[in-house]
Amino acid sequence: MIIFIVAISVFLINLPFGYWRSKVKKFSPQWFLAIHLPVPFVILLRIYSNIGFEFYTYPILIGSFFLGQFFGKNINSKIFKIFKLKKRFLKDSIFQKILSSEYVIKNLESFVTSEVSVFYS
Repeated sequence: MIIFIVAISVFLINLPFGYWRSKVKKFSPQWFLAIHLPVPFVILLRIYSNIGFEFYTYPILIGSFFLGQFFGKNINSKIFKIFKLKKRFLKDSIFQKILSSEYVIKNLESFVTSEVSVFYS
């Protein structure tokens, strides 16, 4: 049971590093740091959780390490796609017209003049 808690912790530790790795040039010093900086944290987790360095722990923790890097990298592309879709949706929809100040001012002026003329007549 403890190994799965450690595996989830390793996964969560690697998410921001995978995100960072996706934003830097491949094989640059920052890229290598993004991959290797979490390793001491994983070693500390192994020591303080008392799971040790048994052979059966390696596939689980290495898998969670790489999954954390992978999903951290994909977070960057997913966020970019979501913002791109929102931008396209706002650009092509009535919401963009409503949010544009010219449209609001023009319709507000026509609304005010029509209401004022009804009130005074």
